[in-house]
Amino acid sequence: MIKTVLCYGDSNTYGYDPSNGLRYPIDVRWTGKLQQILGNGYRVIEEGCNGRTTVYDDPVESWKNGLDHLRPCLNSHKPLDLVILMLGTNDLKYYFHASAEEIAENAEKLVEVIQSFTEEKQGFQPKIILISPPEIGPDMEDSPFGEVFKGDVITRSKEFPGYYRRAAARRGCIFFDAAQHIQPSREDSLHLTPKAHADLAKGLAEEIRTLFP
Repeated sequence: MIKTVLCYGDSNTYGYDPSNGLRYPIDVRWTGKLQQILGNGYRVIEEGCNGRTTVYDDPVESWKNGLDHLRPCLNSHKPLDLVILMLGTNDLKYYFHASAEEIAENAEKLVEVIQSFTEEKQGFQPKIILISPPEIGPDMEDSPFGEVFKGDVITRSKEFPGYYRRAAARRGCIFFDAAQHIQPSREDSLHLTPKAHADLAKGLAEEIRTLFP
């Protein structure tokens, strides 16, 4: 049986290229790399959106609220064997005034929705990997995104792993610390390089193979 894997995230799941503002090709994005590594026994579905939050309405583009789109997305792609959730970076924007603990709790709410909604709609819960997002880079003040990622964003991003680990434990899902595998690009201190995409895919593939031996 082919295992269906849904990757739900923001611009780093979409594959935003910090060198030009466009999108990496499918064979560079970590989702595409993950498909290559796992092979024909898996179907990896990309669901990345630039600027997507966990539960907040963006003041300019409210449709980027990750909670709002989650149920339709789960329903469209069911039955799902695994959901990989990597959200929280955009919650660091100054106008949301969110602590790292609050952001992790927001991510936990999405995990709860995944568990309850899939139980209802497909009759079983998929395995879930909750990813603590990579840290914000040290040069964010000089980044094109520095105006919205200002203040103590670097410190808060470094606090993600502890809070995300606890959230994963509370919901009984798998915790994955992206910061142990990857760092953001020097171009904008936010988005991933091709090497980081490849490294993230490799780390996730190793985790997934333990879930579906």
